Amino acid sequence: MNNNIAENTFRQEVENKYIVYNSLFSNLPYDDMGKLGALTPMLCDLSIKELKKSKNPSDIINTFLNKFAHIKGEQEKIDLLFKIIQFIEREVVLFDSVEDASFDRIVGLQHQKGTLENMYQVAQQQKKLDAVYEELKTFKVRVVFTAHPTQFYPNPVLRIIADLTQAIQKNNISQINDLLQQLGKTPFINKTKPTPLEEAKSIMYYLRYVYYKAIGQLHEKLFLEHYKPGEDFIPVMELGFWPGGDRDGNPFVTAEITKQVTEELKINILKCYYEDLRGILRKLTFRGVYEKLENLSGLIYENTFSLRNDLTTEDILQKVEEIKKVLIEKHDGLFSNELDRFTRQVKTFKLHFASLDIRQDSSIHNLILNKIVKRYNLSDNSYDKMDNEEKFYILFQSNIIIKEEDFEEDIIKDTIRNIKQLKKIQKENGERSIHRYIISNSTTIFSVLEVLALFDFCGYKPQEINVDIIPLFETVEGLDNAENVMEQLYNLPLYRNHLERRRKQQTIMLGFSDGTKDGGYVKANWGIFKAKERLTQVSKNNNIEVLFFDGRGGPPARGGGKTRQFYASQSPTIASNQIQLTIQGQTITSSYGSVDQAKHNFEQLITAGISNKVFVDVKLNLTSEDRNILNRLSAISYKKYLELKNHPQFISYLEERSTVEYYGKANIGSRPSKRGKTSGLSFKDLRAIPFVGSWSQSKQNVPGYFGFGTAVLKLKEEGKMPDLQELYKRSLYFKTLVQNSMMSMIKCNFTLTSYMKENDKYSDFWNILNDEYLLTCKLLLEVAQQKVLMEKEEINRLSVLCREKIMLPLLIIQQFSLQKIHEVDKDEERLIYEKMLVRTLYGIINASRNSA
Repeated sequence: MNNNIAENTFRQEVENKYIVYNSLFSNLPYDDMGKLGALTPMLCDLSIKELKKSKNPSDIINTFLNKFAHIKGEQEKIDLLFKIIQFIEREVVLFDSVEDASFDRIVGLQHQKGTLENMYQVAQQQKKLDAVYEELKTFKVRVVFTAHPTQFYPNPVLRIIADLTQAIQKNNISQINDLLQQLGKTPFINKTKPTPLEEAKSIMYYLRYVYYKAIGQLHEKLFLEHYKPGEDFIPVMELGFWPGGDRDGNPFVTAEITKQVTEELKINILKCYYEDLRGILRKLTFRGVYEKLENLSGLIYENTFSLRNDLTTEDILQKVEEIKKVLIEKHDGLFSNELDRFTRQVKTFKLHFASLDIRQDSSIHNLILNKIVKRYNLSDNSYDKMDNEEKFYILFQSNIIIKEEDFEEDIIKDTIRNIKQLKKIQKENGERSIHRYIISNSTTIFSVLEVLALFDFCGYKPQEINVDIIPLFETVEGLDNAENVMEQLYNLPLYRNHLERRRKQQTIMLGFSDGTKDGGYVKANWGIFKAKERLTQVSKNNNIEVLFFDGRGGPPARGGGKTRQFYASQSPTIASNQIQLTIQGQTITSSYGSVDQAKHNFEQLITAGISNKVFVDVKLNLTSEDRNILNRLSAISYKKYLELKNHPQFISYLEERSTVEYYGKANIGSRPSKRGKTSGLSFKDLRAIPFVGSWSQSKQNVPGYFGFGTAVLKLKEEGKMPDLQELYKRSLYFKTLVQNSMMSMIKCNFTLTSYMKENDKYSDFWNILNDEYLLTCKLLLEVAQQKVLMEKEEINRLSVLCREKIMLPLLIIQQFSLQKIHEVDKDEERLIYEKMLVRTLYGIINASRNSA
């Protein structure tokens, strides 16, 4: 794509329109709006100018307040800064809406590859259309929505964003003006932390109003293209859900919350079906058809509002089939395509809409087993001190039934209650409504076997355990042990029998977030790639179909970035029968927030997986020399990252010079920012989101590049730069690794914290970070043979740069607040600046779109 065409298109469709609509916003008839509309750009321009001189953000704010705002009183200064924060929060929403409105016009310039049309065209040229069609009947994409604290918009704001995007698409100035006024008056901030149920309902908004339509349209497109008359429809897309099921470190998720979330999911899909049927009734007004549709519609209505609870997916499908039979026999099949479309929706979403996953940390199961052993006098030893043989005996030969009333600890009571209720939920909503149990921090076979035993202890017979038990390998240790763990499990008759009942499929989750936090960017990515290869082979050797579930966050530092390119770059040595990944936080809004966006990005995932299986691409094969290079890069970068982690100032720098502790104080998500209950900051307990997010807020993005530059330099000194450049051209995997790191670095701005060079305590540590950033930036550009970061991705680059400029005043205010927190003596003053800092988090998070 010509960069000039891309730049001109972006300027016309996004940047210029944003400027026009922002002028409307700046002149709304509210107090101070004109003043804020004038002062905010002044603060931005002053910041750009002064940061180039390595000026302190505190000095920049003081200069702005005294010379530009002409404010002297301290309270007036604080009030103005809060108003600017609120003003920019809404500017971010406006920019999002303008950019989303241009999606259809922009997307054609960037993503011609990866569409279904392009895949079919290539398949036709290679005479592989039949192969593509066959793969589409068995291949699946499972997108799992999570409730991580990186998206804070309440539902009223989400609706304004949707309406504003549509108004901008139509260029309806009057409506845009009204919506901007509404935006100005609508609160952005939750007064209290949302509960897990509230988080779940927030994401259900997207299920009902975006994904139901997007997946329906996508399936229709696929069905019309490659299904033959009379052939049964098999969904390609399916949805997963974590809010209300993910207990890992969230003490607020209970068995009752889990039950409520499954009920809400069922209610929401029934509402979709009811609305669909009301639309169909307007067309199928024929005798013998209309009455049956009315009866079905009434049945769904009564089940939606708890007037009865006797509906199954099979009931709906059977009644639709009966209606269709009458329609064909007596009314020439008129509008039968409407019933076909509805049938596809029911086969896709059934009565559960999205499958709710249960997730818990392995340490919790270990704690529970210790308590069970003690409560039922199963051994003189504590469970965690037993050898493997004794553990196995306790788990599968102790023949006990546990009762929640036998325990005092809430976590044990709730775990028992939850496991026991899964059977009832599956009976009411279908097996697929809740059929996966994920174990975080899996390291041994007992991480999996303990969960299987808990079902046994709760009274389940083996054939009643209709649940896939999924180990999550995420640390360096966990990834290294993964192959051995699965080999042992596959050869254990008791677990093998369980897999036989689960269609001989084993899902394995691999966590990028904690992997990057634990081992650094290159080590985590390459380690997961190799772990997948080993797990593919060991599963194949044991005649088990392995399905990989990727725990990917928003930014490259947590496995995000170029999602399609990531899956398209997977080697033939990695099982790819399904693509399963988490979508969370800002990524839900930014990449899947509208029907068109969701449909496009779902399509990209489908074509990435199918193309990988059908088309031969030499760019996916890695030679032994390629692997040697990647092993060297991984080892050297890991060593450099470990040196940083082990630096005596690493934790204190995060505590004192970053926003890491303030994630827990913001009413963004329901769960705490760390797993443990210790008062101080512990690296082990620190969650990946605040860890990565705090580096993003300070515009240092350490987890997205640190160590990469040092590793490339070492190979360059050995004369291997030409090899790296050739590998970049030839290997899609390596290119993706480099480009995602570049995406992290283009969002860095070390001038924001360059005042740290003069800090007595942290100047040396800050220089370590800055030096590695400069080195990595320089050398990755040399590897890619580019002059600027993201040179070949002009539209994405311009989008990032626009967003960075919009949020710059927020960043300056945040750094100013951080400095003030450590300077003021009075608690009441400190609380004011802490509140100011927390308030800056929201706008920066949303402007970044994939910061954590």
